[in-house]
Amino acid sequence: MSYFQQLMEAGGVIMWLILLCSATAVFIILERLLTYHRAQIDVQEFLQGLFNILRRNKVAEAISICDQTPGPVAHVLRAAILRADRDEVALRHAVEETCLTEIPRLERRLKALATLAHLTPLLGLLGTVLGMIGAFQTMQAAGAFVSTSLLAKDIWKALLTAAAGISVSIPCYAFYNYLVGRVEELTLDMQKAASEMIYFLSRHKISLEGVVLDDVTPAEAADDEEAEPAADADSETTAP
Repeated sequence: MSYFQQLMEAGGVIMWLILLCSATAVFIILERLLTYHRAQIDVQEFLQGLFNILRRNKVAEAISICDQTPGPVAHVLRAAILRADRDEVALRHAVEETCLTEIPRLERRLKALATLAHLTPLLGLLGTVLGMIGAFQTMQAAGAFVSTSLLAKDIWKALLTAAAGISVSIPCYAFYNYLVGRVEELTLDMQKAASEMIYFLSRHKISLEGVVLDDVTPAEAADDEEAEPAADADSETTAP
């Protein structure tokens, strides 16, 4: 029997719950890190490229570049470009709406990670309490003269679960704060890019003639594609 198996058996059910929490936390952390890495772009370089294209009034090309660029910054700039012929108030309103859509996508699963950071030490504490209860039950059953070897199993369980819970909680909490910081950085990039684009569009006359206006962002389109199969299945079920 390996050392890992011995630890899991000594900790009992609580150890398996903590292990499940740790596996879930690892998945969330890796998924969020990959998402934020893909969303991070050189905002100033991206903006300058769009400005050069818009100065030549190639709106369709600018929109296409935004569609092909991952991340919330490109989605926010796309929303502004699609309303390039409107006033500054309409531009700001469009940008704010898009930001309100993008920020929850950036924060996805972070609450779950924070919950795991708080939950795992509580599970460890529960294991400690159960271990101490078992130790006192052993002492009661053995009478006045109790062997330390009888108490060792329950005390081992109490200490092991507490250590496991804290060991999972610390990196979860650390990564949660790091990921929240990444979200704040991306949000700041969105706001800066949106302000510069609004300033540019309000001082340059951009024509949207011949441009097919589509207010659906690439991220929203992906969500719609996921929802379509479910809607089709519901319609087939309700059909006579």
